[in-house]
Amino acid sequence: MIYILDTNSFEVVGNYFPGRFPTFWERFEAAVADNTVRSVREVYNEVQERARKEWLRDWARQNRSIFRQPTPKETEFVAEIFRVAHFRQLVGTRQRLRGKPVADPFLIAAAKVQDGCVVTEESFRPNAARIPNVCEHFGIKCTNFEGFLERNDWAF
Repeated sequence: MIYILDTNSFEVVGNYFPGRFPTFWERFEAAVADNTVRSVREVYNEVQERARKEWLRDWARQNRSIFRQPTPKETEFVAEIFRVAHFRQLVGTRQRLRGKPVADPFLIAAAKVQDGCVVTEESFRPNAARIPNVCEHFGIKCTNFEGFLERNDWAF
């Protein structure tokens, strides 16, 4: 299974300090190396802008190749997401006005096209325009980071 990680899930990963959780990092780095863990370019931009831990920003820079640009098929699917008027709320007013990165539609599209699973800390809320809601609407797998750990049978 391919897992496409959201910015907020990378923030959870940031709680696993490499010096304190070496076994976690061995497994996580192996998942990165075998292309099981991926993300999108906009998540990279969000991590660089918002991550509180410098070492996590450095890790993202050193692993830039996992933060992929959208393919033409993914871009087409982003347009399909936005054909649902309610889902246009994925892009917030503040993000539009300030030109901030917006990863959500690209995460969802990457998971759809790559037959993967979005990993996000957002939760489903009825009638909301959140990642789990959009994933459910389009039949895309979605979990949080704890779900990622469970699906991969990682325990420390």
